[in-house]
Amino acid sequence: MSFEEAEILREHAEAFLRNAEELFQKGVYDLSVFNLEQYCQLILKYKLLVKTGMYPRTHSPMTLIRLLANVTSGLEVLFEGKNILMITKIEDAYIGARYMPRRYEKEEVGEMLKFVKEVFRNVVERV
Repeated sequence: MSFEEAEILREHAEAFLRNAEELFQKGVYDLSVFNLEQYCQLILKYKLLVKTGMYPRTHSPMTLIRLLANVTSGLEVLFEGKNILMITKIEDAYIGARYMPRRYEKEEVGEMLKFVKEVFRNVVERV
């Protein structure tokens, strides 16, 4: 692992989150949720890289959370109640927002954005 590679992942993750917020404000909901998924994916890869020196070549936030949970504690809350449903919705956006004629609604994406900023981000930053 190189420090530079880890920092690039972190910086790109944060840029995806900022972009998700901007796209949400502009009403571009499908790309907003895609950017949320990218943020989740990259910040988890960043944490795995820092903790283990490597990360797998997967696009699944659920897989990445499980792998990170194997090497650190504090992620249990992400597997509880509504949180796991939100992560699943965000994971589905990787395909849905890119290739499917799925129309995301403002309230739906707003809830995903709120979850990422208020729950997911806080949990992942602490580990």
